[in-house]
Amino acid sequence: MPISVFDLFKIGVGPSSSHTVGPMQAAFKYVSALQENGLLHAVERLEVHLYGSLSATGVGHATDHAIIMGLLGERPDRIDPRTIGPAIAHLKATGVLTLGRQKEIAFDWANDIVFHEESLPHHPNAMTLATFTHQGERVHDNTYYSVGGGFVVEQAQVDMPLDELDGTTLPYNFDTADELLALCKRERLSVSQLMLENEKVWRTEDEIRHELWRIWQVMCECIDNGLTHEGILPGGLNVKRRAKLLYQRLQVAEQNSCLIASTFSAMEWVNIFALAVNEENAAGGRMVTAPTNGAAGIIPAVLHYYMKFQPGACEKQVVDFLLAAGAIGILCKKNASISGAEVGCQGEVGSACAMAAAGLADVMGGSPEQVEHAAEIGLEHNLGLTCDPVGGLVQVPCIERNAIATVKAINAAQMALRGDGTHFISLDKVIRTMRDTGKDMLDKYKETSKGGLAVNAIEC
Repeated sequence: MPISVFDLFKIGVGPSSSHTVGPMQAAFKYVSALQENGLLHAVERLEVHLYGSLSATGVGHATDHAIIMGLLGERPDRIDPRTIGPAIAHLKATGVLTLGRQKEIAFDWANDIVFHEESLPHHPNAMTLATFTHQGERVHDNTYYSVGGGFVVEQAQVDMPLDELDGTTLPYNFDTADELLALCKRERLSVSQLMLENEKVWRTEDEIRHELWRIWQVMCECIDNGLTHEGILPGGLNVKRRAKLLYQRLQVAEQNSCLIASTFSAMEWVNIFALAVNEENAAGGRMVTAPTNGAAGIIPAVLHYYMKFQPGACEKQVVDFLLAAGAIGILCKKNASISGAEVGCQGEVGSACAMAAAGLADVMGGSPEQVEHAAEIGLEHNLGLTCDPVGGLVQVPCIERNAIATVKAINAAQMALRGDGTHFISLDKVIRTMRDTGKDMLDKYKETSKGGLAVNAIEC
């Protein structure tokens, strides 16, 4: 099924693309289906059933809150994050849920959201929504899978043959990095140019550039918000925001002009940009999945680094960066996963690191072979990374992990650009390894908070 760059970069809210953005979108789709099929008037009761990883870490990731907001008729790309807290408080106080802003029903928070330990077969992130009449007769039910990066798949789509899902034909379709490189060579196109031609299937070039620039503006706003806000992140771990203080200290330290200080300064800038984004994410702020929320700081930080330090950088480079990064994200999603619940954090931070490295290599004038090499380096050195959020919150180790991967991405691009694009292990093989490693990884290391740091951090 063809994947657009806009499938990877979605405007939403924190703290998680798979546990917050996806479930909110699924709930919105569910209540929309009730409205479109004339069923809303019959609904008197609703049940929410969460399975697998959505159940294990759903509360820490605000999955329950996200679903309620979707049922109220809110969408992740349009919601004002400031409205979530008051809306949830009102529901808990009154016990009244207004479906799609139209139909009021009674809702018991303690009993109408059910957390199941078992997983459903298709994906670890599963949820079922069911509505009933006053007599207890079922009105409508549907199961949704939040498969990473805000992607939502309905049960009917799972059961549908692949050739019926999307009949879109791309001018330069590729399923592997080898195919991508062959197309670039044959057509004499850069990775970003080839991606632009594919995106024209869905939008005009002006629309593509406008929407990618809008995506970038939201990323910048997120960084700015992260550099402004301070205090304790929600959730009970008492993690302090650091980006604002580090930003202030760096501005003072930059007055030192020695070479090693300037090198440290560049690294500190990208660290601060990444921390700012992921602290905003942890606080439930407005985000762009890149390709997920848990890894949302890496691509904005690397691109911000380029825009800050590269003379003459402008809108064209932003578009090219995101297009090239998107090509790598498509390969990761098609051939492995970008879901922490499916393959661990290598699928989130690893994929984002590879995408950022590729984007930077492209705008620095790298050949398609160098872009592929940069992505390969970025992903290879995140293989085996587990997803073990302490307390089920996207805070520890997630926030710092984004900062570390940001520096990795820049280093990967630098190393690739110093070579000619030839290297020992191909990107395709590394992506395949990520997939196989994810299959072998115990479930307790895949976004369940049942292993790794999530367990050891709370031991007495």
